[in-house]
Amino acid sequence: MSLVIFAVGNPSRGDDALGPLLMAELEAQGLTGVTLVSDFQLQIEHALDLDGHDLALFIDAGTGTPAPFAFYETAPAADTSISTHALTPAAVLQVHAQLRQATPPAFVLCIRGEHFELGEGLSEAARGHLDVTRQHLAACLTEPVAVAWRQRQTPSGGRRRLI
Repeated sequence: MSLVIFAVGNPSRGDDALGPLLMAELEAQGLTGVTLVSDFQLQIEHALDLDGHDLALFIDAGTGTPAPFAFYETAPAADTSISTHALTPAAVLQVHAQLRQATPPAFVLCIRGEHFELGEGLSEAARGHLDVTRQHLAACLTEPVAVAWRQRQTPSGGRRRLI
């Protein structure tokens, strides 16, 4: 099983640092069979990072996300944006599907953020959300297959505003 994990966020924007912080922890673990991709935002070029992988995970901070996090499967879907930058995970999957005809199963791990001001640090609430999310992600990584991850989805997932 080959897994690609995308973490997006801006460490200089308060709780938007949640994705990069979690990614730094994953990098330190040296996970076998896992490709890690970190950026400020998802872009059209990230579709190519899905090549050769059996499973994908997108990690980001979100507003309006139920605390502490939402974890749900996503699928290719056209983005209504007029830009090829700051895409949603579904839009990245859509680009990949257009290029390669198929995409790996993909999930979103959206961590509840509270404050996203430029120059701010991580909020106390976000620190707590990150602790719980870290445990959920560790459990997912013990069995990185879509069928197992579907059992770990949070209720009413999929309707979150990612930052």
